[in-house]
Amino acid sequence: MLGTLQDGGSPHMGCEKLCCSEPKPQDFVSSLGVVGNEKSFIFDATPDVVSQTNFLKSQAAENTLEVFLTHAHMGHYTGLMHLGREASNAQATAVYVMPKMRLFLEQNGPWSQLVTLKNITLKPLVANQSVVLEKYLKVTPIKVPHRDEYSETVGFIIQGKNKKALYIPDIDKWSKWSVAIYELIKTVDYAFLDGTFYADGELPRPMSEVPHPFVKETVELLKSLPFEDREKVYFIHLNHTNPARNPDFQGRLENKKLGFHFAKFGQSFEL
Repeated sequence: MLGTLQDGGSPHMGCEKLCCSEPKPQDFVSSLGVVGNEKSFIFDATPDVVSQTNFLKSQAAENTLEVFLTHAHMGHYTGLMHLGREASNAQATAVYVMPKMRLFLEQNGPWSQLVTLKNITLKPLVANQSVVLEKYLKVTPIKVPHRDEYSETVGFIIQGKNKKALYIPDIDKWSKWSVAIYELIKTVDYAFLDGTFYADGELPRPMSEVPHPFVKETVELLKSLPFEDREKVYFIHLNHTNPARNPDFQGRLENKKLGFHFAKFGQSFEL
């Protein structure tokens, strides 16, 4: 686990409240790292990508790094800037993208410069079609409903030799998706799910402008699952306002009793 926060991170720009008054070390924007036998993979290139990739390299120093992107919102792709000639001047780093995401990067600067200078090589993804990365590692993109101003949005199923992980950092509402999340959870071993907001009323503006499944909604939807399935769920992508960032928050403690988790930086999971 390379990060657990919403795109704006913490401290959040313009926030003078207690939630941003005491920055925590390694409090990074949501991202997963996967260490294979020969390569490492990062899911989402966040604004914190330098610290995140440094940590990932400490787990697999000799591995080549490749990138998977979920969509074109600021917390999920802007870390690509560090692959450019102003920074690491990467050489053909593989970046796996859906069709609209590919066009967005190819047709808009400064990202298009990464393509033309061959700092990155765009690798096409197709919804529901698996990409085999290594002998015991494959990834499958699944489209989810979200505010797709610039690209489509996907989550990923990451399958190792023995286990599967589901990664969905952003989705509008579970009810808008044609897939039943409670059924999908039964088919995986870990489910890293959008937990941006804990409940309605968390922002001083209409929360319909930034729809996400509230943690309370997700818990209500999944609480009828067997305990062993609820234990698979790790909430990620927490907004700076989310009270569940506090490990002593009563709602977080109650959800923990039900089996649900809130992910932490540096947690590792065997695939």
